[in-house]
Amino acid sequence: MKEFKNDSYTDFSIPENRKKMEEAIKKAESELGKEYPLIIGSEKVTLDEKFKSFNPAEKEQVIGVFQKADKEAGEKAMQKALEVFCDWRFVDAQERAEYLFKAADIMRRKRFEIDAWEILEEGKGWLEADADVAEAIDFLEFYGREMLRYAEEQPLVQISGEKAELFYIPLGVGIVISPWNFPMAILCGMTSAALVTGNTVILKPSSDSPKIGHLFMEILEEAGLPPGVVNYVTGSGSVVGDYLVKHPKTRFITFTGSKEVGLRIVEQAAITREGQKWVKRVVVEMGGKDAIIVDGETNLDSAAEGVVYSAFGFQGQKCSACSRAIVVSKVYDEFLACVAEKTKKLTVGPTKYYENYMGAVINEKAYNSIVSYVEKGKEEGGRLLAGGESAEGNGYFIKPTVIADVKPGDTIEQEEIFGPVLAVIKAKDYDDAIKIANDTDYGLTGAVYTENREKIDKAKKLFHCGNLYFNRKCTGAFVAVHPFGGFNMSGTDSKAGGRDYLLLFLQAKSISEKIG
Repeated sequence: MKEFKNDSYTDFSIPENRKKMEEAIKKAESELGKEYPLIIGSEKVTLDEKFKSFNPAEKEQVIGVFQKADKEAGEKAMQKALEVFCDWRFVDAQERAEYLFKAADIMRRKRFEIDAWEILEEGKGWLEADADVAEAIDFLEFYGREMLRYAEEQPLVQISGEKAELFYIPLGVGIVISPWNFPMAILCGMTSAALVTGNTVILKPSSDSPKIGHLFMEILEEAGLPPGVVNYVTGSGSVVGDYLVKHPKTRFITFTGSKEVGLRIVEQAAITREGQKWVKRVVVEMGGKDAIIVDGETNLDSAAEGVVYSAFGFQGQKCSACSRAIVVSKVYDEFLACVAEKTKKLTVGPTKYYENYMGAVINEKAYNSIVSYVEKGKEEGGRLLAGGESAEGNGYFIKPTVIADVKPGDTIEQEEIFGPVLAVIKAKDYDDAIKIANDTDYGLTGAVYTENREKIDKAKKLFHCGNLYFNRKCTGAFVAVHPFGGFNMSGTDSKAGGRDYLLLFLQAKSISEKIG
């Protein structure tokens, strides 16, 4: 088998690729409004209660109609997953990995189709959508290889008169609750890790990205994955999601989303229910309040470019997005001018048009929340440098917003906004900048722009976050290159895309036999 290599991004400067993407978007638009069932085993299930997914850039445009699963549907999915687990757990690791490799090949073939649906359902720009699909492919390829590594004979110290062995076995039925902001990559990563390790899965995608979840199910079916290994259940997190989290037969839950929901999952999973025989394992990634420190000993143009890209890529709707720029006083004013200039050049509009860098935020609730944070920032003394208002269009468009003179402890310096709002804070010096960066409940990503090697070494020791970068943006983690997961309230530091991630879905069985 070839060594793992990250999948390359599509070059949309090539006319042929531009044409393919435009055609894929038109084809997706011709299929808008279709109804999609639950997928439980080999059964396609429709229910009386339904909900719609909408295009955030065209508020009335229906992406699709989906089933609103209730507790009964959740129980049906659980029983099917339990049934299939009895056989799936004993399928050879090589065979399980092959399903992932096949799915990766199919995903490459369907790349423009998936890109198009991400552009329409989530408002991703072309490059952001394509990067999401590339990451999903990477997860499939990397986790398949990782399972083969874990299936190898494990090194143990042998003693006289015994034969010692250790091997990894799956946990059972897992609930995967995936987010809308990386609708294919994170959904695919969590689900593929769970299934390749021999578990069966009930997949509940976000209600803002159920179409992408259905596309993933189509890919698994085409890859030949046995029915019931992954079961697709759409609906309310407070109804079917809550029911499955609390279910006594649920062995593990993996979740990416808000801190509030993640902590509730941790709390509910900790309660032992009647008929439960294990401590549920919980893997949660819950966001961040990520900072980029800009030192006086750096190229300010490069730093400003990294901050702007990190803050406003996909409308700032990334847990890794830069929401705080912490700048030493020596270069503060010069940096502000540079950031404001770059921010005002960003184009905003429907991302089905390639020239628009930023699209709409995901829904009305998010739009209202972001607008309220901008107002709060100004009320607390922040100075508006750019944005702060809606952009034109029939969607939830907000101009990229920069608020300067934000003080440590201010609301927009502490709370996750999850939108295109950058708070800029002045630090007395480099040590003060690190102190400010660490003074939040989160600890996901961070970056430092400095050319001083001693300062780099200091940040390595003191900047407390799961993914730390130097002289580059704080977004864009690559599978197997930057294992991803954060500290504190950012989650359980799961390190997705790393060599220890599959261990979260396995348990080690130690065996010793007397010989001689």
